[in-house]
Amino acid sequence: MGSCPRRLPRGAKPPADDRRRASPVHRRPKARRARRPERRGSPPFRWLGTVAAQIFLLQLVVVLVLAAAGAAAVVLQRQHDGETRARKQALAVAETFALAPGTALALESPDPAVLLRVQARKAQLSSGADFLSVLTPQGRPVTDAAPESADVPAREIGRALEGRTSTGTFPGGPAGSVRAVVPVVDADRRVVGVVTAGVRIHSPGRATGPQVPMVLEAAALAAVPAVGGTFLVGRRLRRQTRGLGPAEMARMYEHHDAVLHAVREGVLIVDADGRVLLANDEARRLLDLPEDTGRDRRHVGELGLGAGLTRLLESGGAVSDAVFPAGDRLLAVNTRRTTSYGGTPDPGAVPKRGRLPSALRRLARRPAGTSEAPGPPDPSGPPAHPHAPAPRASRRPPSGRRTQRPGRALVASFRDTTELQALSGRAEAARERLTLLYEAGMRIGTRLDVRRTARELAEVAVPRMADVVSVDLLESVLHGEEPAGAADRMRRVALRGAVTPVPLRPVGGLIRSGATGTPAAAALRDGRAVRVPDLYAAEDWRAQDPKEARRALDHGIHSLITVPLRAQGVTLGVAGFWRGSGSARFEEEDVTVAEELVARAAVAIDNARRYSREHAMSVALQRSLLPRGLPEQEALEPAWRYLPARSGVSGDWFDVIPLSGFRVALVVGDVVGHGLHAAVTMGRLRTAVLNFSSLDLPPDELLGRLDEMVTRLDTQAADADGEASPVTGATCLYAVYDPVGGQCTVSRAGHLAPAVVDPEGRVSFPELPLSPPLGVGGVPFEAGELTLPEGSRLVLFTDGLVESRGRDVDEGLALLGTAVAHAGRTPEETCRDLVEALLPERPGDDVALLVARTRLLAPSRVAVWEVPFDAAAVSEVRTEAVARLHGWGLEDAAFTVELLLSELLSNAVRYGAPPVRVRLLLGRGLVCEVSDGSSTSPHPRRAAATDEGGRGLFLVSRFAQRWGTRYGAHGKVIWAELGPGGVPEPAPGALPGVLT
Repeated sequence: MGSCPRRLPRGAKPPADDRRRASPVHRRPKARRARRPERRGSPPFRWLGTVAAQIFLLQLVVVLVLAAAGAAAVVLQRQHDGETRARKQALAVAETFALAPGTALALESPDPAVLLRVQARKAQLSSGADFLSVLTPQGRPVTDAAPESADVPAREIGRALEGRTSTGTFPGGPAGSVRAVVPVVDADRRVVGVVTAGVRIHSPGRATGPQVPMVLEAAALAAVPAVGGTFLVGRRLRRQTRGLGPAEMARMYEHHDAVLHAVREGVLIVDADGRVLLANDEARRLLDLPEDTGRDRRHVGELGLGAGLTRLLESGGAVSDAVFPAGDRLLAVNTRRTTSYGGTPDPGAVPKRGRLPSALRRLARRPAGTSEAPGPPDPSGPPAHPHAPAPRASRRPPSGRRTQRPGRALVASFRDTTELQALSGRAEAARERLTLLYEAGMRIGTRLDVRRTARELAEVAVPRMADVVSVDLLESVLHGEEPAGAADRMRRVALRGAVTPVPLRPVGGLIRSGATGTPAAAALRDGRAVRVPDLYAAEDWRAQDPKEARRALDHGIHSLITVPLRAQGVTLGVAGFWRGSGSARFEEEDVTVAEELVARAAVAIDNARRYSREHAMSVALQRSLLPRGLPEQEALEPAWRYLPARSGVSGDWFDVIPLSGFRVALVVGDVVGHGLHAAVTMGRLRTAVLNFSSLDLPPDELLGRLDEMVTRLDTQAADADGEASPVTGATCLYAVYDPVGGQCTVSRAGHLAPAVVDPEGRVSFPELPLSPPLGVGGVPFEAGELTLPEGSRLVLFTDGLVESRGRDVDEGLALLGTAVAHAGRTPEETCRDLVEALLPERPGDDVALLVARTRLLAPSRVAVWEVPFDAAAVSEVRTEAVARLHGWGLEDAAFTVELLLSELLSNAVRYGAPPVRVRLLLGRGLVCEVSDGSSTSPHPRRAAATDEGGRGLFLVSRFAQRWGTRYGAHGKVIWAELGPGGVPEPAPGALPGVLT
């Protein structure tokens, strides 16, 4: 019952005599006991050493401890409850007597003892208190004082005189007493005495008398399941050991030992010090070990097993089907660690019932087919082999160090795999080729880049396929064009070798296929691979470049496969696979692998070529739609950057548009999507903005018209059965800057607000009205006003600058603010700082960036006149304007300006409405503006010879470089702009010619 159970191996049957003894174990106990005479002489109390008895004793101790703890808890709880109850009772008696109406009056009488003695005695008896006394404020008893109340501590008297109540315990009786001290106060709230009451705490023995036996009875009841559990555990143990005694266990040991030495698989058990504990017959045969191996505990380093196998057995590592050479054999080795079980009896002693030596215990419980083996036996126990002598003292391995963890054994099994090695070698080569092709499919063509794809082909093939790989492509392929031109002129785009330097032409060099008989020329002509197994014996391949061929041979390169790069029937280039010293020459199987590798690379290169061509076309189209240069103007100093996305073109654009009165419009927009459609849509929107800006519309009105146009485009796309993508979602920001007052009017449709950097370098993102993106419709556009000091920088950008997959917009705006927060930076320097700080080498989205530094027109170059609404005032304004022109040094333009003012002012007074104002602006040219309060627009017409009027605007258009009308919130402005330096005065007689 005290032995640890061990089951027989799955499927194993005990001998016939064992089965006869084991099968009726529960039916014929008497007969079984008769066959075990050794149990009759067992010493008394031997059952205490069994596992079941030990479990029973442990349960009994736990039950007794719990019973004692429960009894102690009951006693302590009862004691605490008695003290609490006595404290409350004493305090209630004292407070009741102290608060009685006559107590305070009696204490203030001449003889309080006469009045209170009897009352105190009655109160004590009726309340059940042990004593009740009344004391004066000086602590003298008024009533008959009990011994416990005569010695009230002074601190409790003082606490009562302060009007506070106190309780405390003091010795007395079997368990002590509780005393309560309560002050007696009169009507004036003065303390006139003290009442003390005491209650004795009864011993907890009486209260807990009935409960302690109940706890003990519960403990006795708990012991009953412990006895039953012990019986069940003992029965379970007897059933698991199948009632086998020492003799039966010894026969089982012999049986397993015979099986161990009969199997056709070598088994070797090594202990924690690297010494052999057991080696079966097959292990000695395969490893050529002496017969005494395992008996003399030799170290594995002394067996001559080879360096690799010795290191494995010493390290104790676990491997599966690792192949090691052993003489002329190749052995498949499996190793596992195993933990030894408990110790064994002294040598010569009979094993206990149900116990096996540790080695056979492990074998007995091992499932069939597993590599588990017995662990090392206890040094004090019997030997692992039945015929082995007693174990010697443990010696350290020759290396002087322990090779495994203490208490761990290593079980190694060996199988002879010599005959399977040739077949497995061929299978391994095929598996490596398949693995190479699989990796090629995963690693070649990761990017749509011709040169990178060629490099990936070389990286995959070196060193698993060849020692050196070169890839040469036609120059037209490198430019994304269709393969054309002479096939004997190629550029080397990839070269990789297992060692450096590589004795071939470097990357970028011009490659000529040479004479007709060279491998490269033959491969290009026939369209299939050419193998040269021995370059030393071949002569034709040297005709391509004799010097390069001589260098290659000097470096040991001896074999070559040349494969043409062909895709869709078109030759793109050629790839060369070279092997050098230390590698076998190429075989026919290698040609198939090389052709498969090159075929996959050729498809990827052709795709990359087509993508490069389409991408170049898209970028060229987009750049043709963007402004190639910024127009000349003097209101702003602009700089810009445009970076296309690595995945293709997009719809980002920008523009700088000069307006009348030296004003400048700044535009930044972004079309949803990528590709040619986005680029074309961007060009249409940019053209529309240019056309609308020629009308001199306010920013909000211009975006309103642009929104209407986008809606019409989307309607046309919907009518086209989905052939065109919608434009809805495009964003745009339109800003107009006036250098006269530094005012900037901004309106945006779903676009990010610009950044404003003042001359001191402070950055702000102004709160401007935000309208929905273009095409949404339904909401009117709004405009915001900014006043920019001279030297301020206005930064306009698309979302690709500040937003990416790894960065949100807020973080990007913070980085932008940090990058531009520097005073004195030019717009060009600001663009460079932003690109370096916020953009990678190849951004994921298009980026349009426009930075403009503001300028102001000097007040001395601005002249303004308020004109009375009277035709007689026209001459006075002309005279003052001519005088101002003389002051600016523009005497040659005086007549032209006087003519323009006469016509424009006359029309304003005749057809317009007050107020009328004239403004002259001097910059790169001269601008003449006449404004009035009317919204009617003048139109030029060709007057007949008999007409008296109709020639004024014709004269304006003839002598002004540009002219036009713009509308404001209150009226219109007709402006005329003269070229730089003004317009010279017309020659005499020219005016009648112009009019006719």
